[in-house]
Amino acid sequence: MTVVRRAVPDDAQEVLRLRQVMIDSMARSDPSRAWHAEALPVLRARLAEPDGPFAAFVVDHPLRPGALATLVAGSLEYRIGGARNPLGTDGYVFSVATDPDARRRGYARACVEALLEWFREHGAKRVRLTASSQAEPLYRELGFARRPDPLLELML
Repeated sequence: MTVVRRAVPDDAQEVLRLRQVMIDSMARSDPSRAWHAEALPVLRARLAEPDGPFAAFVVDHPLRPGALATLVAGSLEYRIGGARNPLGTDGYVFSVATDPDARRRGYARACVEALLEWFREHGAKRVRLTASSQAEPLYRELGFARRPDPLLELML
């Protein structure tokens, strides 16, 4: 049985390490780790807010004490309600990563399921994510469907 738990501030360094594993697996990624020092105190503070809009679920690495095997993070965001989501609470899944030596054991699925339950408990009616081609089959099995919505981005 996979033991999934909510990440705590003491996990912050490992959470950043796994986020970097995810970043490094993407095309055109920036391998820099200089941003970790600035991100670490912010992440620790977010992980210390049990009632905040951010949550990360993790599985401890079975072979490396003190290390994490898997990370799944998400946040709640309010949007003005609409016909399909009257209360306007959306969940966003991001930073899904598993250490290469701990893959194919169901850890990511278990963490995503825990995050989806957290979203339900907090009133989210819609959950969104961006999936790699490798991860899309997992999300489809969990009920996610591809949307044709175009995404535009502006860096400020």
